[in-house]
Amino acid sequence: MFTPPESFNLADHILDARLREGRGARIAVRTATGSLTFAEIAAQAARFGNLLTSAGILPEQRVMIALPDGPDYVAALFGILKMGAVVVMVNPDLKPDAIAQLFAYTRASAVWTDPDHADVFTAASQSSARCRAVFVTGTPAFDALLASAADALTTFPAHRDDPAIWLFSGGTTGRPKAVVQTHRAFAYTTACYGHGVLDYREDDITMSVPKLFFGYATGSNLLFPFSVGASCVLFPERCTAEELFSQLERHRPTILVNVPSMVNQMVNHRTAAARDLRHLRLATSAGEALPIELDRRWRDTFGVDLLDGLGTAEQWHIFISNRPGAARPGTIGQVVPGFTVKVCGEDGAELPDGETGWLWVTGGARAIGYWQLQEQTERAFRGEWYVSGDLVSRDSDGFFTYQGRADDLLKVRGKWLSPQEVESCLLEHPQVREVAVIGAADDAGLIAPVAFVVLVEPGLSGARQRALTEELKTFARERLDAYKHPREIVFLDTLPRTHLGKVDRGALKRR
Repeated sequence: MFTPPESFNLADHILDARLREGRGARIAVRTATGSLTFAEIAAQAARFGNLLTSAGILPEQRVMIALPDGPDYVAALFGILKMGAVVVMVNPDLKPDAIAQLFAYTRASAVWTDPDHADVFTAASQSSARCRAVFVTGTPAFDALLASAADALTTFPAHRDDPAIWLFSGGTTGRPKAVVQTHRAFAYTTACYGHGVLDYREDDITMSVPKLFFGYATGSNLLFPFSVGASCVLFPERCTAEELFSQLERHRPTILVNVPSMVNQMVNHRTAAARDLRHLRLATSAGEALPIELDRRWRDTFGVDLLDGLGTAEQWHIFISNRPGAARPGTIGQVVPGFTVKVCGEDGAELPDGETGWLWVTGGARAIGYWQLQEQTERAFRGEWYVSGDLVSRDSDGFFTYQGRADDLLKVRGKWLSPQEVESCLLEHPQVREVAVIGAADDAGLIAPVAFVVLVEPGLSGARQRALTEELKTFARERLDAYKHPREIVFLDTLPRTHLGKVDRGALKRR
């Protein structure tokens, strides 16, 4: 179990320590246009931190990062931490009204952004009395300003329990809330999961489908590789299967940080069977439920370990995971050493193996709480435990099965139904590319499953859609208990998604 000293700054632990180890000349970041070493990243981080200080930003103030993935993102993050401020990671492609709300909510003193997003972030910052500076990277003016900044910066002596990074908890419904996490938490899970389970190594090259503002990628594609002197691949482009295959071919990483929606796109791609991914020693999946059918198709297509796991922003990163060479498809794996997980009933009493209940987890990565949400903090954080909204079950071998979010489960004819079970079934149909199942009231006011389906070949005629609707209902009815089959099929071109890329079930329910 990793316990940092009281005086502890994450930037020093993850980045500066590599230089002290003599790894400064090793490649840290790989891009389409070149690479940067750990020494070069450290120098850039110092310049970014010095620019903040020269703008009057003080330790413990909040600084927003709204950048695409690339070296500037990495330098900004470590520069903020190094000078003692707090990182607020946001999706740069949020809508203008959401960005304005973030400035009011976070009270950020500065923001790092890029030319493509500068106008909207500058406009939003002007409505905030707290924002002192907007830095727009990638312009001649900024390059000149950066070149004038010193490339050395004394690391702020943070306390291990000081706020380090704000993460936005991304459920499948509702408005995201800020999770305030500590320097200690990021180092703890880096040791427990990154080192203890996935065994990150100095010669690893990592690549991620989700972008760095998503805490899953912050760990697996930045902190974890940096902690052992390995390198990460960063690219700003939107991640499609076509783009990802291109990046994989160019950089040949050893670890791919994946999500189920992209797993689905990859196995359905017209060139999937011809792709050689043998350079990967493993791939991970998290962020949303991985249907067992997708897991099977991935392994059959690419022959690479796909390690499903579960983590949260509140108990930072993955604390239940499958292991390399010992994955059990259909499960999210076993508890990561350093964490304790129990399955509890409504009264908080632990349930026996095989029963479904609420997930409780404790470990050294517990968040301070939710910003300005005291009641929700008290409900979720109970002493050392974090009580998530996830329902899970555990078998006698200690493998956990994810049953869904509590607010996503359906009560159909008096019985509980997990949407993931129906989704996994429908994904076995050759014409189904993606599917999401929710509950909706029928004419009698009773809840019934409704499936939103994206087809492999969209644009069917009305008659063909009606025939396929009945075919899919029959397909599910033949494979599931009678009460589980979808009563209605709705065809969509795409599924709506949240700012973290998860299926937006709230948007589907509003339909």
